[in-house]
Amino acid sequence: MTAEHPARDTPPPTGRVVVVGSANVDLVVPVPRHPAGGETVLGGSLARHPGGKGANQAVAAARAGGADTSFIGALGSDESGDLLRESLESAGVDTALVTRVPEPTGTALITVSADGENAIVVAPGANSRVEVGPGQSERIAQADVVLAQLEIPLEAVTAAAAARREGARFVLNAAPSRELPDHLWSEIDVLVVNEHEASDLACDDAEPDELARALASRGPSVVITLGGQGSVVVEGGRDPVHVSAFPVDPVDTTGAGDTFCGVLAAALAGGSALVDAVRVAAAAGALATTAAGAQASVPSASAVAELLRGT
Repeated sequence: MTAEHPARDTPPPTGRVVVVGSANVDLVVPVPRHPAGGETVLGGSLARHPGGKGANQAVAAARAGGADTSFIGALGSDESGDLLRESLESAGVDTALVTRVPEPTGTALITVSADGENAIVVAPGANSRVEVGPGQSERIAQADVVLAQLEIPLEAVTAAAAARREGARFVLNAAPSRELPDHLWSEIDVLVVNEHEASDLACDDAEPDELARALASRGPSVVITLGGQGSVVVEGGRDPVHVSAFPVDPVDTTGAGDTFCGVLAAALAGGSALVDAVRVAAAAGALATTAAGAQASVPSASAVAELLRGT
């Protein structure tokens, strides 16, 4: 199954999401297979796309999730920064609190194999300068859901969590994997990780159900994404719930996890229960694999609704 992903096709906004995170220009090369250590592999044509986990998730929350979405991040004062701001704004994301800094915009070097799997190296650049100041804190305090990742300084993530209002949810996509301090664990309402990240955080190679239980014992609800095997959800000490994946023909998996996270945040902001939000996010993430690029592949809200109606 494939889908066309128009630049803008969103319903009236439902719920407010603030995404605090990274923005990168993705330099993407298709390869027959990923190179081994010390090996050179001849690839295809180089493509340049707007990306970065935070920016991708903001685009997904606004375009596919239909949320009133603001992005807090840092861009270089360069042409790459202009490209990223334009991509965010074209998806309906408020960029008023994006800062421009005298460092290069973040860059991701991505190879995509013939089966659609990717390998990524990120040069953070301006992302290392992301901060949550008074203006950012004020916007965060207006949100229903605050979403962050770990491609920015941990201090900014912690400040974002602390700035949310009572009753608002803090969703952390703990990627790329790193150790989390205890004070941040206590702030997380929903933790979203893939199986590798879950193993790192739990310091265990157990099955996904056990990993989800172990992470949930630290306080948050937990969503572990398993690619084509769907997702595992644990909340409130209850038994794991399995949410099935949506079968599609993948072209490029870059940004699919970010689409999942952004749409999950939007659905939660709109009042959906966690398991229901995961199902909507899974549909959006599946559609995102059917086109190339990260932000360009984020589906419209109508495409996600159509896929959900067909199941």
